[in-house]
Amino acid sequence: MTTRLAWVDGSVVSADLPQLSVGDRGFLLGDGIFETLRARRGVAIDWDAHLARLHESAEALSIALPIADEALRRGIRELLAALGLDAPGPDVVGDAAVRITVTRGSTTARGILPIGWRTLASTIVIGAWPYEPPPAAVLGRGVHAIVSSIRRDPSSPLTGVKSTSRADHVYARIEAERAAVDDAIFLTLDGRLSETTTANLWLVNAHRISTPGIDAAILAGTTRAWLLQRATELDAGVAMAQETDLRVADLLASDEAFMSSSVAGVVPLTSVESQPIGSGGPGPVTTALRHARERWVDERSLAP
Repeated sequence: MTTRLAWVDGSVVSADLPQLSVGDRGFLLGDGIFETLRARRGVAIDWDAHLARLHESAEALSIALPIADEALRRGIRELLAALGLDAPGPDVVGDAAVRITVTRGSTTARGILPIGWRTLASTIVIGAWPYEPPPAAVLGRGVHAIVSSIRRDPSSPLTGVKSTSRADHVYARIEAERAAVDDAIFLTLDGRLSETTTANLWLVNAHRISTPGIDAAILAGTTRAWLLQRATELDAGVAMAQETDLRVADLLASDEAFMSSSVAGVVPLTSVESQPIGSGGPGPVTTALRHARERWVDERSLAP
């Protein structure tokens, strides 16, 4: 069996052997933050955006980042090289999904904020896996979803924090599993569309794409930001990209719908609560935007 590897606190080590203390607060309390991103040819895609959000999450939870930004980026490159996931191409291209996890660190004391919590040494772990796009069957038929029973509170200061505390996301995905569908959609307390368990939501109407705003208790995705900025410049038939309040009725009345995330990219959403969206299959705008995003990822990996 091939030994799995991870980058832990500055070194590439075996991921199959114990590396963290049982007192690590990420393990005990989910007291940590993370970022997940694509890497291609050893290049971290959208690095600046992911790094900025990592810093924002760390600041929100008062978690120290005791490592220089460039050292963290170098750690990604070292791990990808050790795993053989940095092939330069063009015939064989290293494609990877990367996760950076930062916890508050390890302590022997009990409590939510025990004495000395401000001076704990943070734990930093980087993991990487061969990139696997969404299954062809899912891309061919689109994602089927339900509406989760969990509601998101736009007034919570944690809505924009990419925390390792993901129990609500796990529960929503269990709801989807029980309903024999792929994913679940969160609504806000007042019934507006928020996001799915792993992605931002988009509606397509005529030549306009729309997505819930920051005030809908969403995590502002990096691919979401890319689409808002670039969608009208792509050869995808989009004349306007906007943030707006949206509800389930708007979703069901749209021509197309899709989800966006940094690893999966643009993925069609074709039914909610067993009701079809548009034609009930992936639409032309969604398909064009997915191809455009994948081309851009490849171009970024080749940029000097």
